[in-house]
Amino acid sequence: MIDFLLDAAHWSGSDGIPTLVLQHLMYTFLALVVAAAIAIPLGLYIGHTGRGSVVVAGLANSLRALPTIGLLILLVLIIAPSFSNRLAYLIPSLIVLVLLAIPPILTNTYAGVRAVDQAAVDAARGMGFRSMRILTEVEIPCALPLMLSGVRSAVLQIVSTATVAAYISLGGLGRLLIDGKAQSDYGQMAAGAVLVSLIALVFDVGIGALTTRIVSPGLTRRDRSKVKQSTTAPMPTAVPAPTPI
Repeated sequence: MIDFLLDAAHWSGSDGIPTLVLQHLMYTFLALVVAAAIAIPLGLYIGHTGRGSVVVAGLANSLRALPTIGLLILLVLIIAPSFSNRLAYLIPSLIVLVLLAIPPILTNTYAGVRAVDQAAVDAARGMGFRSMRILTEVEIPCALPLMLSGVRSAVLQIVSTATVAAYISLGGLGRLLIDGKAQSDYGQMAAGAVLVSLIALVFDVGIGALTTRIVSPGLTRRDRSKVKQSTTAPMPTAVPAPTPI
């Protein structure tokens, strides 16, 4: 694996590692954007209104149970005859990745909104906030930690599953796995697995840092230790007033 990664020939050309990484990232971002555009509004609506909560559990469980490779091949057989270019394979791959990413984003968005303290919602309503303002100024900020956690899970699933794109002759780091297996080149396969793991780790750390940055400290409780120290610190001893002479 180290010899494969250190070989300069594998870092240039259309099949080089940088090109494969960029293709892998492209599949990841496209699938994540589409999945978030579908799942976040739907999760917010269901969580805010309470309507269709049964759909969340049923849809999430059914999508998680879909066989990835089988669904990918089925979609290629259905969609490919309508296109004469790489879209015949790109669209099925993106559909599969989007279907995998929707459940964690949808479930966490719904759960985050439903977990908002009802007292905060009632207080906002008592201040004259309308439904949309309650959603945008109370429920979404409070639900943000769980929403980002869902996005985090979805990104990790997409990054790891995007390797299946190589199964239908597309690019990405899955090429290292597929080609390495066909050539019995286990160093190449290990290199592909390590690179996918590194990308997943970078995304995981990045989203964790983003969560720390944009979520209120009161929700993440990251300042709990500081508050505890300030409350348990000994009170300063009062200096006695000087005795008048």
